[in-house]
Amino acid sequence: MTIHSADLFDTHVHLDRLPAGFDAAREIELAQHQGIRRFLLPGVEPRHWQRLLQLAAELPGCLAAPGIHPQAAQLWNGETAGHLCGLLKEPQVVAIGEIGLDRQLVLPAIDMQERALRGQLQLARQAGLPVLLHCRKAASRLLDILREEHAGEVGGIWHSFSGSLETARAAIELNFAIAFGGPLTWPDARRGPAVLQDLPAQWIVLESDAPDLAPHPHRGATNRPVYLNLVAERVAALRGWSLEETARLTTANACRVLGLK
Repeated sequence: MTIHSADLFDTHVHLDRLPAGFDAAREIELAQHQGIRRFLLPGVEPRHWQRLLQLAAELPGCLAAPGIHPQAAQLWNGETAGHLCGLLKEPQVVAIGEIGLDRQLVLPAIDMQERALRGQLQLARQAGLPVLLHCRKAASRLLDILREEHAGEVGGIWHSFSGSLETARAAIELNFAIAFGGPLTWPDARRGPAVLQDLPAQWIVLESDAPDLAPHPHRGATNRPVYLNLVAERVAALRGWSLEETARLTTANACRVLGLK
């Protein structure tokens, strides 16, 4: 399936973390041939930021969102903050990510995660850039911090959303779009499809999260950007939209929350 009348936007793809045997340029080429035109590359830790920006500069349709993932929160300090602040001036950088809270991690401790999150939210507000959120088993606390740090001034995207409709609505009130990926397509998915069907159309975006969380029927295998079409097909079916309408709406939403044309 190739979408011609409107193009898809993959709002979360880790091209810098593909397993051996996968070439980022080839993956982008394959995806673009199938109507997936734009790609947002989130960061995880500082040592990979330069590679992230290099990929975004070299590959067509790619943009970068450097940041510190909760799993690397111990790396947040004044020096790292200065480094990140400098990168935000690069033309291919359109957001900070992925940042947030993850209570499934034993380490770093949650207070360290919160410190890194707050610091990056403050940088985002100073730079006027949106953020990409990561959250596992910490939705209530994450929402509290977003409110305390006035994150609604910049908004962004809640990546790989797996929460309740109530949480999604609270995020939307703070100007965060809700991103759906591979798990939406899994045969045993229940909450995701129910949430998707009740959300305002203007707050839904798509992501692959490649190389993780491959959609059905590739679950358990390496995820690839080209599989975003499978997510789009599932969204279309659940919402009663055409594939063209799904692409048009979700891409327009992504561009809006990221401040892109």
